[in-house]
Amino acid sequence: MDKLKIKLQYLLPKLWLTQLAGWFANKKAGAITQFVIKTFAKAYKVDMNEAKDSQFQAYSTFNDFFIRALKDGARPIIEGDDKLALPADGAVSQLGLIQDDQILQAKGHHYTLEALLAGNFMLADKFRNGQFITTYLSPRDYHRVHMPCDGLLKEMIYVPGDLFSVNPLTAANVPNLFARNERIICLFETQFGPMIQILVGATIVGSIETVWCGMVTPPREGIIKRWTYPQADKAGAIFLKKGEEMGRFKLGSTVINLFPENTVQLNKDLMNGSVTLMGEQLGSIINVAGNDNNAISE
Repeated sequence: MDKLKIKLQYLLPKLWLTQLAGWFANKKAGAITQFVIKTFAKAYKVDMNEAKDSQFQAYSTFNDFFIRALKDGARPIIEGDDKLALPADGAVSQLGLIQDDQILQAKGHHYTLEALLAGNFMLADKFRNGQFITTYLSPRDYHRVHMPCDGLLKEMIYVPGDLFSVNPLTAANVPNLFARNERIICLFETQFGPMIQILVGATIVGSIETVWCGMVTPPREGIIKRWTYPQADKAGAIFLKKGEEMGRFKLGSTVINLFPENTVQLNKDLMNGSVTLMGEQLGSIINVAGNDNNAISE
């Protein structure tokens, strides 16, 4: 059965299915929408008690329900300037050391920094032998993504690609999954140097949004797009605090974080399969960048 599921990933018209799902998820279909929301919530055991609006009737579209906000205080953010916060609810897919430029996808599968970063070898060099964590968001999870630390946005890159599912089965069987799927790469300056947070698309993910840009995809035009942002003291600068929302998925996917060598230590309690709650401890900063590095400008 697993082999059949993987085969279907290659054969199914993933883009068409994703476009159809995105179209329906944004429709106000009254009783039909309510039926779909309730059925989905029951099937995936969605905990509505922690939602800001806990009543299904509060959501006029499936997308509204899917990107539901949480109650204030539902996800306390780990305190301490040296503490990193988990960016999303979900489960750890993989984490650990980037071995030169090799990132572990699953047992027996690696992919390269350069492939993940769309061939940008200069950017990839900043993260060689660094640390990474890949967080999988299942359909039942809260689908807003938050900042693990304070960060000044420097660059956003949209990379077109496939729309394979990113569930554990697919990650274990589709080579270069995260480097071949559609994704949005966000580069931030932090107190310890550069930090990358990547929002990876997948089958049925109708759209990916960021708080500063709104909907980034769709449209899906098949070309790499790049945006750059000013320094902290310039007009239009975008600075986000630890725990602030930075983006969201309309249907589930994956977040990948990259950290430079000798800058952070990941939480030793985290391992493959660990359940994550946004705001809990991802790790600790062990080396603050000097003035000549990519530290946040004062």
